[in-house]
Amino acid sequence: MRRRLSARLLILDPKGRVLLFRFVYTRGPLAGRDFWGTVGGGVEEGETLAEAAVRELDEETGLQRADVGPEVARREVALQLPDGEHVLQDERFFLVRADGEELSRARWTELEREVMVEYRWWSMDELSQTQAIIWPTNLREMVEAALCNA
Repeated sequence: MRRRLSARLLILDPKGRVLLFRFVYTRGPLAGRDFWGTVGGGVEEGETLAEAAVRELDEETGLQRADVGPEVARREVALQLPDGEHVLQDERFFLVRADGEELSRARWTELEREVMVEYRWWSMDELSQTQAIIWPTNLREMVEAALCNA
């Protein structure tokens, strides 16, 4: 199984809520999957983790930063990509504070436009109480630890 390095973002608004996108797959290998997840994606050839995080932040939200700061969390998870490939994903998380709630979808890929059906800012209490599938499952603890170490 190929190892895939991924930059993920814990984006917080001024109220301390974390941004999540809802991914709904209606076709292909992931058909039937419906979950909420953080912003981010794979590191491209020749790119550093921090560069990938800055790029993903801009592409998926329209938020622009010259730097996203230090890595605040890490996890490894075996998962299936939309093309069907199974990978061991090495996810590195960065904490970003957003000034507001408005986002841009202008730079989304065709796949993102298809599967990223909505976004929402979640409070820590909402994360603890929801029946929805949230990735990573320990997101609240991850955000709280990042804030304590920031």
